[in-house]
Amino acid sequence: MTAQPKIGFISLGCPKALVDSERILTRLRAEGYGIVPTYTDADLVVVNTCGFIDSAVEESLDAIGEALAENGKVIVTGCLGARADEVLAAHPQVLSVSGPQAYEQVMSAVHEHLPPPIDPFIALLPPGGIKLTPRHYAYLKISEGCNHRCTFCIIPSMRGDLVSRPAGEVLEEAENLVQAGVKELLIVSQDTSAYGVDVRYGTSFWKGRPVKTRLLELARSLGELGIWVRMHYIYPYPNVDDLIPLMADGLILPYLDIPLQHANTRVLKAMKRPAATENTLRRIEQWRSICPDITLRSTFIVGFPGETEAEFEELLQFLDAAQLDRVGCFTYSPVDGALANELSGAVPEEIKAERYARFMEGQARISAARLQAKIGRTLAVIIDEVDDEGATGRSMADAPEIDGQVFVDTQDVRVGDIVEVTITDASEHDLFGVMA
Repeated sequence: MTAQPKIGFISLGCPKALVDSERILTRLRAEGYGIVPTYTDADLVVVNTCGFIDSAVEESLDAIGEALAENGKVIVTGCLGARADEVLAAHPQVLSVSGPQAYEQVMSAVHEHLPPPIDPFIALLPPGGIKLTPRHYAYLKISEGCNHRCTFCIIPSMRGDLVSRPAGEVLEEAENLVQAGVKELLIVSQDTSAYGVDVRYGTSFWKGRPVKTRLLELARSLGELGIWVRMHYIYPYPNVDDLIPLMADGLILPYLDIPLQHANTRVLKAMKRPAATENTLRRIEQWRSICPDITLRSTFIVGFPGETEAEFEELLQFLDAAQLDRVGCFTYSPVDGALANELSGAVPEEIKAERYARFMEGQARISAARLQAKIGRTLAVIIDEVDDEGATGRSMADAPEIDGQVFVDTQDVRVGDIVEVTITDASEHDLFGVMA
């Protein structure tokens, strides 16, 4: 059993801050940390600050300075911590800065700079936590809720408005997953591209350096982990364009999951979705010019209330123009509480089914052609399964469960391996190949 790590704790300010300190100390003790009263006995010091009036700010800054001088390893939290720039201007050596009630951020910073004791005989959780996915890939949720009010969706009424996790917390979880053997992270949320809007892209800390809670900075930092990073549920904001160079440089996978929902302007407005289809086509062209290997996945709804035959035909024309790699389609169905239920012009079920069939038939031709074009290429493939018939995996263009697979004529691989495969054949959805 490893030696018990010891923490010094300074609590300043009002009773609310005292309660915060009690909660942090409770978490520390529950995880096996020792709490000591002196700087010399501590491996690290936490300072819970006050920032209500000038004298409190001065007291807090003095306490931080003293802890740095006497110990050298200091984590700052509390009310003054909400003004991180002021703390860092006075004391740039601090390891982490977080605001009040930021229990998880404090614990994340402590874990990063002073890992908790681990006794393999009594530990109940693996480092990456309990997962329901295979060991080699994991979903990483970066935010909860959504600020949009799409008329067909009731997620905001169930999960509330957007709440982004601090970037430092997300990155620590990602690092733990990688250390536990994960080779691919699938980044998910209700609205991934809005990440950080609710906190005004505030700064948090990872590996002792500041990281903004914004998708570009998060993606760039995730790319440093040396694994596959796949982006899901990207609302088509302008900031999505910033991700494409990261894909071209190999930092994150060249894969975008963007639910476009439709192509007709009137239908999109009725859905309360972005309605600039011509702009979308231009952006797709631009993305492919920067990153030719980018895979574009999307989902669409047919039979939305009021959708005419001409509007549906416009959607089919968009598919032909966009040449998306992977596409899912749903027929519209009323959901309790959705605003779209109140719209007039319900489309008969038999017409919905007919449009769905035409949509999927058209997209199947596009997808099959794009897969045929990969024959003869050598692709990186992550192995998901090995059995008597060979290995099954996925290329960078394939997310688990929703996209296609790559069937490899070999058993000389292990689950989680990333190998080079030369593609020899393709079907409507899947690829076939041999080890390169």
